[in-house]
Amino acid sequence: MNRILLLAFGSALLTANSYAQKKETLHKKTQEKQEVFESELKFKAYGVANYYAFDWETLPDKRNSLDAERLNLYLYYDFSEKIQFKSEVEFEHGGTGVTMDFDPLEEFGEFEQEIEKGGEVVLEQVNLFFKIKPQLNVRIGKLKLCTGNAAKLDHPKEYFTAFRSEVENTILPLGWYETGIEFSGDFHTQHHFPFLSYKAYVVSGLDNTGFSSQNWIKRGYQTHFETINANNPAYALRLDWIFEKDSEIGFDFYACNATGNRPKKDFTLPSWVTFGSVHFFWEKHPFRARSYAMLGNIQNSDELSKANRNLSNNLNVKRTPVGKMAAGFYTELAYDLLHIIKPDASQEFYLFGRTEWYDSMLKTEGTVSDNPRYERKVQTFGFNYFPHPNVVLKTHFSHRTLGSEEVENTFVLGFGFDF
Repeated sequence: MNRILLLAFGSALLTANSYAQKKETLHKKTQEKQEVFESELKFKAYGVANYYAFDWETLPDKRNSLDAERLNLYLYYDFSEKIQFKSEVEFEHGGTGVTMDFDPLEEFGEFEQEIEKGGEVVLEQVNLFFKIKPQLNVRIGKLKLCTGNAAKLDHPKEYFTAFRSEVENTILPLGWYETGIEFSGDFHTQHHFPFLSYKAYVVSGLDNTGFSSQNWIKRGYQTHFETINANNPAYALRLDWIFEKDSEIGFDFYACNATGNRPKKDFTLPSWVTFGSVHFFWEKHPFRARSYAMLGNIQNSDELSKANRNLSNNLNVKRTPVGKMAAGFYTELAYDLLHIIKPDASQEFYLFGRTEWYDSMLKTEGTVSDNPRYERKVQTFGFNYFPHPNVVLKTHFSHRTLGSEEVENTFVLGFGFDF
């Protein structure tokens, strides 16, 4: 009997020990998976807020404004060394929100719905990046369309004014994201610099119901509906010669027949949008310089303007005549004044100036007349103070003169950060 009890006790001990070992092994594996997940997950963000004071002859009663312009959150996850997931969510102008209240003072009580926030929450990017080799990578999904300087210099510490250049901000989509495929790669020389970099795209295209006199193709960026019309894709190419760290010169080209992406088949003529630009930026502390120029064309702009006059009010578009050609350029230079006092200072204080010109109705055709108001010249100067490399305090004053000889002056205070 004692022998049987000893055997049973020993067997129980072995079972318990085996269970404890399995539990410990499972716990270690779970912990290792958690550590791997955390090591492959990356989070980044940047944000901007600005105060605007206006003195415009075109709108004498234009109110000063405060704008929590945007907070962008990036989430990356590396499935492997070759495959990466990327997402970006942007909270614009304070986000958006609707609330429901109950008012008991009404005769039977009343439910009231109020818009609490007037901004937007937008899923800007969600894509997979496949790193095949340095000369060839592939990204699929909703992705950033890199044109000009604004697409690369989009963090607040990378551009001087409180908002991006007016050329890229007014007549072209800014924060331009499309759904499709991107091919990219770098061709390095024997040294790290210089090297050639490229990006080529086949992505969703524009909708020409949104084209207008003031903003040319900017409002053709499809954001009105839950899904994107994709009858006519867009094609784009960007080439950059990167000659130093944070310094490059290059050009890009974009083409899309925007007719097939209209909500209705109420205009059937081809309407190819084509534009090209050259861009340049250079950083050699204490100097920074940027420059940009673009020229674009819309096919059958006269007939397109006639068709857009009859669009429904519910579509919420401008319905104004469309210029056949648009063009613009800017150039700017900045110098770190603290470098004069203390060359090795960790903080920076830049004085900058920019000159800019653009015309969204550079050339018209048919019955469309050239409105001189849409030729704009802008002189801007201001300061950027960096108390920390990832924090910037900004101020600038811009003097805009329209082709109609009206003047618009704007003073801005703002801040930005990233981490």
